[in-house]
Amino acid sequence: MAETILSSLAEGVLGKLVSLVEQEIVLVGGVKSEIKKLECTFSAIRAVLSDAEKQQTTNHAVRDWLEKLKDVVYDVDDVLDELSTEALRRKVEIHGSKLKEVSNFFSRLNPIAFRFKIGHKIKEIRGRLDDIAKDRREFQFSTEQAIDAQVEKRVREQTHSYVQESDVIGRENDKEQIIKILLESNNDESLSVIPIVGLGGLGKTTLAKLVYNDGTVVQNFELRMWVCVSEDFDIKKLIEKILESILGVHSGYTELDPLQSCLRENLNAKKFLLVLDDVWNEDFTKWRDLKSLMMSGASGSRIIVTTRIMTIASFMGTITPYKLGGLSHDECLSILVKYAFEEGHEKWHPKLVEIGKEIVTKCGGIPLAVQTLGSLLYMKTEEHEWLYIKDNDIWKLEQKENDILAALRLSYQQLPSYLKQCFAYCSIFPKNYEILRRDLIYLWMAQGLIQSPTESQQLEDIANQYCNELRSRSFFQELETNFDDKISSYKIHDLLVDIAQQVAGTEWLKVDFNSKVISERVRHVLFAEKDLFEKELPKSLISAKKLRSFTFSYKVGSVGKPIVETLISSFPFLRVLDLSGSEFEELPNFVGKLKHLRYLCLLGNGRLKTLPNSICKLLNLQSLDIMNCDQLEDLPRDIGKLVSLRYLRLTAQLICMPEKGLLGLTSLRTLVLSKLNRLTSLSEGIQHLTSLRSLHIEDCPSLPSLPSGMRHLTALEKLEIWDCEELKLIGGEDMQGLSSLRSLTIAGLRKLVALPLGLQHSATSLQYLYIGNCRGLTMLPDWLQALKSLEVLYIIECPNILSLPEGIECLTNLRELVIEKCPHLSRRCKMETGEDWAKISHIPRIYIESAWIQRIRGLTWPIVTESSR
Repeated sequence: MAETILSSLAEGVLGKLVSLVEQEIVLVGGVKSEIKKLECTFSAIRAVLSDAEKQQTTNHAVRDWLEKLKDVVYDVDDVLDELSTEALRRKVEIHGSKLKEVSNFFSRLNPIAFRFKIGHKIKEIRGRLDDIAKDRREFQFSTEQAIDAQVEKRVREQTHSYVQESDVIGRENDKEQIIKILLESNNDESLSVIPIVGLGGLGKTTLAKLVYNDGTVVQNFELRMWVCVSEDFDIKKLIEKILESILGVHSGYTELDPLQSCLRENLNAKKFLLVLDDVWNEDFTKWRDLKSLMMSGASGSRIIVTTRIMTIASFMGTITPYKLGGLSHDECLSILVKYAFEEGHEKWHPKLVEIGKEIVTKCGGIPLAVQTLGSLLYMKTEEHEWLYIKDNDIWKLEQKENDILAALRLSYQQLPSYLKQCFAYCSIFPKNYEILRRDLIYLWMAQGLIQSPTESQQLEDIANQYCNELRSRSFFQELETNFDDKISSYKIHDLLVDIAQQVAGTEWLKVDFNSKVISERVRHVLFAEKDLFEKELPKSLISAKKLRSFTFSYKVGSVGKPIVETLISSFPFLRVLDLSGSEFEELPNFVGKLKHLRYLCLLGNGRLKTLPNSICKLLNLQSLDIMNCDQLEDLPRDIGKLVSLRYLRLTAQLICMPEKGLLGLTSLRTLVLSKLNRLTSLSEGIQHLTSLRSLHIEDCPSLPSLPSGMRHLTALEKLEIWDCEELKLIGGEDMQGLSSLRSLTIAGLRKLVALPLGLQHSATSLQYLYIGNCRGLTMLPDWLQALKSLEVLYIIECPNILSLPEGIECLTNLRELVIEKCPHLSRRCKMETGEDWAKISHIPRIYIESAWIQRIRGLTWPIVTESSR
């Protein structure tokens, strides 16, 4: 069922309304009064949105009302964006270094005509919004304040401790692992808490039941208690449940104080096992209070917690959370057969079993998903019935209340509104797609899904926090992690992609050449065709005039000129245009008319030679990716006019970065220069990139040095330099001002003979240092001990470094040391016997030549080599 989530979008639009009232652009004529009226109506509707979003799951009329409202909100957003863009255009014009040149560059608008046009649009939208505001009275929504005062309860099925072990398939190893953790160090005085965390439907509760009822466990614990927590983490109620599990009857107490006394009395000096199943509470204080009450038990007592949320698992657990994985294909097939056939009857239907092998692949190892499909197939023996299940997405199939989508949808319903919108946008990604974190962040930003509560908070940081929250709640699975502990890519389980597509509803659509009817409400399109040469876009797609995202599903290769021109001319409201993996010779000059565009990706276009200067009219553009465009000769002349640009990834035939071009890119946060084979200078203009936080320079074999202007990059947190053979970093004056530098990678610098002295100026900030494939490096400096904040040190493929520097034992924050393909260092760092062992023995994690020689339990950081960057 589609859900309309408007709260975050409405919040952003309301913020724009308030901001625009203060700007000069709306002071003349009736525009200001129209916007104020719009703001008033909008505020009244926003107050009831929270209740409306909750009611839509059971009330179709409310859902229809929200859909109409969303259409208007998008239109308001488009008009306000047009106003903001005009304000920005004038600001650039006024502050341009050459006013005449800037005026010629931008097409001048008649202010009176512009205000008249905008005023007319706003008046028409306000009329529609007023009608919707009147309709809301029919539903008697509660206001936002009233909703906040309520505690929303969902009736959840209570779990119990009984399990028929013979019915469980594929959890034997997990059971053994948990029991081993439970029983090891059994006389430990502390109360150990073992969290089991994973996606809904994986079988966390079932695993806990298997452990709880195991004979060895029963013998080892004098008391065993099972409590289903769910959403209501109420201390008083939990004590009542625990006592009832101990006594078998209600304790008879109703007040908290006697309940606490009764609990302590029953636990006193007894070794117990408590299972807290299905925990959703993220309030650490409540957990701390409960745990303190449980401390009266005997040593060796244990608590098992099952939860879907990694944050909960981390703060409740005393050991590393046990991440429950999916079942194997064969195990899933066994479950499908068990639920789809009467016992033994599968042997009469070998063709159905073969189809079943394909069906279970779509379940991604989740047993509840397999059970759901197996139940749908029960007693169905016609081949076409099985093929129907195989060929359809799970969310299109009829299901019961406790089936897999209900389980996963519950996780979705628990998300705050801002995360619901961000997750629903992930419907644009194909299944089994590796989602790069940096791309996802700028895609969300392009759609206005990231709002900063204060000017000091970076949008990228807030978006990164959203990624972490979705990962913590098991919506994202990390695929790759950089050496500085930053997750670089994610994957979304196929079933969660189904959920995202389901809740996105009509806003998202996968389109191909056979698509006939496309709703005007479609905002995001995934184009799923490969062969596009000498083809045109389907005419049905053109009807989606309000399209905000267009993405190719595949690496499509050559694309005909008609497709590119149609894309740019037909969808003026695009925020995201992702043409990565496509190749064409030129971008149309009228690309400059896409005034709302925030995200443009031309990654991997090997035929593109130039970019039209009109691209620099895209004043809202935040992310421009022209990496691996090997034939690109130069950057547009007026690149410095892209005043909103925050992310630039570039491959070109440049000899020198344009100093004037860099002058205007004051919003730039990330700059990636890759495969610039002819580049000999970054230019001193780099000093103007005062907001730059990340600089990545890779495969620039002709670059001899870094500009001294780099010392002015006081906001720079991450610097990566890979495979720049001529780069020497002599003296290191260019690094002297990098007082915020947190992560530094120096790799593949053939002429590097010493680490730059300027690094000492990052002594209080540098946490991650990667030195790789620097064969001219024979020693590490003694001043390395000054890097007191250093946490991770990688030394990879530096065979001529003879020893570790003196004083490295002073780096008390160093928690991980990795040494690979450094024969002298590896010999000297042998555990106990190596000459340098005393210098490094304090480090919790030491990895030398593909083997851990020291690892403190509970730390789970990854090993990253040059090949995984």
